[in-house]
Amino acid sequence: MGLALLLVVLLGALLGSRLNAADPRTEADPVGSGTLLLAEKGVADRLPAVRLGTDMDVEVSGQIARVRVTQAFRNTSDKWMEATYLYPLPEDGAVDSLKMVVGQRVIVGRIKRREEAREIYEEAKASGRKAGLTEQYRANMFRNSVANIGPGETVLVSIEYQAPVRRLSGEYALRLPLVVGPRHVPPHSVQDARSADDARAVTAPLADPALGRDLNPVSITVRLAPGFKPANIISPYHKIAVEAGGPRRRTVRLADGDVPADCDFELRWRSATADPTVELFRQERDGKQYVMATISPPAPDTVPPPAPREMIFVIDNSGSMGGESMRQAKRSLLHALDTLRPVDRFNIVRFDDSMTVLFEEPVAASAEQIAVARRFTESLEASGGTKMLPALKAALDDRAAGSASGLRQVIFLTDGAISNEREMLATLAAQAGRSRVFMVGIGSAPNNYLMTRMAEVGRGIYVNIGSPDEVTAKMAALLNRLKAPVARNLKVTLSGDGVELTPAVLPDLYAGEPLVLLGRADRLSGTLMVSGTIGDKAWTDTVDLSDAIESEAVARLWAKRRIGDIEVGRLMSAISHEDADTAITELGLAFSIVTRQTSLVAVDETPTRPLDQPLTEEELPLLLPAGWDFDALFGGETARAAVAASEERANRTAHASDPATALDLPQTATGFAGLVGKGLLLMLIGLAGIWLTRRRTPGATA
Repeated sequence: MGLALLLVVLLGALLGSRLNAADPRTEADPVGSGTLLLAEKGVADRLPAVRLGTDMDVEVSGQIARVRVTQAFRNTSDKWMEATYLYPLPEDGAVDSLKMVVGQRVIVGRIKRREEAREIYEEAKASGRKAGLTEQYRANMFRNSVANIGPGETVLVSIEYQAPVRRLSGEYALRLPLVVGPRHVPPHSVQDARSADDARAVTAPLADPALGRDLNPVSITVRLAPGFKPANIISPYHKIAVEAGGPRRRTVRLADGDVPADCDFELRWRSATADPTVELFRQERDGKQYVMATISPPAPDTVPPPAPREMIFVIDNSGSMGGESMRQAKRSLLHALDTLRPVDRFNIVRFDDSMTVLFEEPVAASAEQIAVARRFTESLEASGGTKMLPALKAALDDRAAGSASGLRQVIFLTDGAISNEREMLATLAAQAGRSRVFMVGIGSAPNNYLMTRMAEVGRGIYVNIGSPDEVTAKMAALLNRLKAPVARNLKVTLSGDGVELTPAVLPDLYAGEPLVLLGRADRLSGTLMVSGTIGDKAWTDTVDLSDAIESEAVARLWAKRRIGDIEVGRLMSAISHEDADTAITELGLAFSIVTRQTSLVAVDETPTRPLDQPLTEEELPLLLPAGWDFDALFGGETARAAVAASEERANRTAHASDPATALDLPQTATGFAGLVGKGLLLMLIGLAGIWLTRRRTPGATA
């Protein structure tokens, strides 16, 4: 009987551990938890009346890209139309130009405060005049609206932006986002009309895959003039054709002419000669002087053996990760597990709309525990919504914070398909402690704004794995780089009067990372000096500002980066919400860039739509990002069921008082409460087994 008792107890314990130890502090399931929020927009199962085509023309000069995005809105119907389109841009790009082309007329947009721009647009729309509006909803998410497109008519909307080219370990990279992945809106983040409006703004209809991949074609041309002879020009996710235009110039085009807007475009190149260690640009604007410097510290003479680490791996297995993304994430985690040493400690947190922490606390990386972690990882499947906040809190729960020393590193593997970025960043800023946070963006269209900002606030780095072929190389490079920072305790001294530098807080640099500085001053002269510690030695580098190359992009890039500093200050309560909004508004108006507080609006003064003709509104659908699984995204429903649900929502006329309910958040996956219920049931089974065993044992007492 003793053996039977032991078996019953062990069985209950093992089954309970399989459901495992989700952090007990995880918030209870709010009403309506589940898959990604598509609001009333749902799935488009027929072609839109307004067809969209996009052309991207890029000039790369040195380390700065100037991009013109032209969107052609073609009305194929016999109705007057208003069309809106949600699209991504680089999170560090500064949008400063809007032009609307109607026939032979070009209407130039003006920068206005957000509310004023919207009022101008709505007034023009109501009066029958053509109008265009460009608004920002996230640093990497914009929406174009075009009103009064006549039957059979085409209206062109062209925006322009500039963005820095990134450099890592001698390789340069330009990334052009092409599609916004559907965002999960956690129900608790929808508390009032304003947050409900924001939730609607960051979502869009999703095109049924049955419509094909030709819905939103994109053509891309890049004119590459990096200031040196470029070599090893590649695009990892698209086929390209490269033409020489001189010793230092190349023209890059898509080999297939155009591609579906379902996968971010990336172009990479290197210098055919020695890599430059310093790149310096300057600009004078409105009596102020601006400078942009990229400085690469030298590699340390010796690399000490890495200290023991505590590593917390967080893996997203929500519905948006279905398909190729889930396979990439699992392979990445398995690779990371293989690099752990016995002196390291580790844990795994997995999340969808529920959460599981593999071990009650971090454990030694023994062969046995690694084997358990590998089986756990291999069993993961993608489904449900994306509740990332509880997983972040669990990963930052450092129970040894007061007594432990050494490295504590959190590695997130996710596509970042959420809408509550600000809440995530505020939590990270408040609770990071000694943890360093490293972001691994998974898939063809990750939320790069969330990734880069979390890495910045978490004092880590960000890499993107966009295809299965990149898993081993990129994970190996990341894990090697994060063994220890290469350069620490950085300080910058810039000669001049009234100097304002960004980033305000200088990061530690990991292997291959340059320091990118943007500065503004009343007067710049002399030198820029960077000092810090490399290994255990002091390091200093000084550059002469007179060597800087003139560039018309530096001032706006400084303003865009300064806005990023203000947002970080808001998260860390260093500046009030009101003062932050005021400062961002002033920067947007002064530099004519689109921000959360400023928009570009263009209006044709000649009315074209007869006022007795109605205006039909249409939000253009987005393609599902390449590699995503449509059924997994909808919690296992088929496309037909998703379309039926969409039509049902569209026909519904009742309005709920609760904003989260009004947004219709479907329940499609077992939440944390369900797991807890199963755990309690198993515990009761175990207790019943003990009771029965005792009943059958002679001499047993209750």
